[in-house]
Amino acid sequence: MPERTVVVGSAQGLHARPAQIFVREAARQPVPVLISAGGRDPVPAASILAVLALGAGPGARVTLSAEGEEADRVLDELAGLLARDLDAEEPDPA
Repeated sequence: MPERTVVVGSAQGLHARPAQIFVREAARQPVPVLISAGGRDPVPAASILAVLALGAGPGARVTLSAEGEEADRVLDELAGLLARDLDAEEPDPA
């Protein structure tokens, strides 16, 4: 199963707004994605409650994993998203 480990770039960590942005993108993907942090078991990346429960603060290392034909592309995209400071970006009107 392909994996990517990334440092959370958001200044406040994976709290409500950055988590919502990440979860929305994870849910749009053609393959299911899992996320884990702090030695916890992986949880569905498309679940806002599960992602928030990870408690991934700023600079936390999280691991993404996925299976399927497009897993590598999806993981690269989502890892890039998590590495950005999503708190500093303008809200997406969509």
